[in-house]
Amino acid sequence: MSVFISYIILGLSLAAPIGPVNAAQIDRGIKNGFFHAWLVGLGATVADAFYMLLVFVGVVHFLEIPFMQTFLWIFGFFVLVYTGFESLSGANQIDVNSMRSQKESRLKSFMSGFFMSLFNPLTILFWLGIFGSILAKTVTTYGTGKVILYSAAIFIGITVWDLTMAGLASTMRKYLTNRLLTVISIISGLSLIGFGIYFGIQAAIVLFS
Repeated sequence: MSVFISYIILGLSLAAPIGPVNAAQIDRGIKNGFFHAWLVGLGATVADAFYMLLVFVGVVHFLEIPFMQTFLWIFGFFVLVYTGFESLSGANQIDVNSMRSQKESRLKSFMSGFFMSLFNPLTILFWLGIFGSILAKTVTTYGTGKVILYSAAIFIGITVWDLTMAGLASTMRKYLTNRLLTVISIISGLSLIGFGIYFGIQAAIVLFS
């Protein structure tokens, strides 16, 4: 049981650091409520599940190719910078009263989280690097059945964090003024652009090294 709980904590640790997905969850939760913020997290979780599947089928070495690394960094750069500028461009047009009656597409919220996580090299580093080594150790120590159980524990941790973030973001929107909402949208947008620039720099390092 203690090992199972430790894997739940691992899932929480993966989801908790403030990054692009958390910034997007806060932004969606404030603008559109709990369900949209949760869908961003759910999209990211589906991407996580995809990478976990890749680890199981053994494609780790394919993503160690420099060309693939560069492509992922560059794609992540464009996704995050675009989303950040979208948040900035709409910051001055936000009105608290009208915002509550406007709903963004649920599919758009889901796909936003999915693509942010799918093309986030830091996510890939965790699943194909760290989780790959954990998987190898777990299979050796506990067997395949326990691997599936402990993998589920990781996703429990991720889901708990996503629900917490969605709840916090949607609760915050009840106490917002137009000015505060604009500031939060600007900070969120700049945060996403900042992560995007970091990804771009990493792409340049891999490309020119």
